[in-house]
Amino acid sequence: MSEKIVNVTEPVATQTENKPSRKPKISKNKVSSIIITVLLIIGCFSILFPLYMTIIIALKSPSEMTNDIAGALALPQTFSLDNFAEAMRVTDFWHSLGNSVIITGASIVLSIIIHSMAGYAIGRNMSRKKSFKLIYFYIVSGMFVPFAILMMPLVKQTSILGLDNMFGVILLYTVFYMPMNVMLYSGYMKNIPLAMEEAADIDGASAWRTYWTIIFPMMKPMHATVAILTALGTWNDVMTPLVIMSGSENTTLPLAQLNFQTQFGTNYNLAFASYLLALLPILILYIFCQKQIIGGVANGAVKG
Repeated sequence: MSEKIVNVTEPVATQTENKPSRKPKISKNKVSSIIITVLLIIGCFSILFPLYMTIIIALKSPSEMTNDIAGALALPQTFSLDNFAEAMRVTDFWHSLGNSVIITGASIVLSIIIHSMAGYAIGRNMSRKKSFKLIYFYIVSGMFVPFAILMMPLVKQTSILGLDNMFGVILLYTVFYMPMNVMLYSGYMKNIPLAMEEAADIDGASAWRTYWTIIFPMMKPMHATVAILTALGTWNDVMTPLVIMSGSENTTLPLAQLNFQTQFGTNYNLAFASYLLALLPILILYIFCQKQIIGGVANGAVKG
């Protein structure tokens, strides 16, 4: 009996010893995670490195500026805020900042009110009526028209109509960002159930009251998205105020920063200090609206 057990177990042991060892395979998920990590590191470096240079140069005195890379990356010998004070004086900072805030704030308010109503009307009727679909494509096609084509006609028309001022710039921004905002709002409408409007209609509410009391509050994530996207475009834009308000005293902050560029060169110390001052308000706005922006873009763009 013992001999039979030995005879049966011996071949099994021999097969186990002769079986080749397999190398562990790297899963596809691990490879993709490594690639994503590398791309994230490269992306962070591409953002943080220019920001580091901007801060360092803004804190340096002009005498510390050198043409070599090592000198540009070196820390300043003494940290001073003199460049920021001088940049505020040259750009008439508070006056220019106030004009930028007025233009940006008014553009945001008008965009949210007008574009949300247009997006609501188009989003609810686009699947039922072809005319609304044609209107949707007509409005969205405005995103593909370069500003250079519109620049000279706009200068002529705004001058004739007396809109070569801050009010005219606000109206132009409201029109410029309408294609993108209407696309986002109309796409976001698919996340709001139609049953809520039908229930309000049964209760006797008008379409106008239903929109302002039910639909408009439910679009808060998209309002935040539209606000930050419109704010980024209007706050950093220099071309529209330059061609529309040329010669006017009501300069915006980006327009005032052109004072650092002359035919003989650019004062990078003052320019970078001014850029950091202009960055703070829009950065604070983004921090407060970050969650709403991410959710609004995802819900509006995927289904739009």
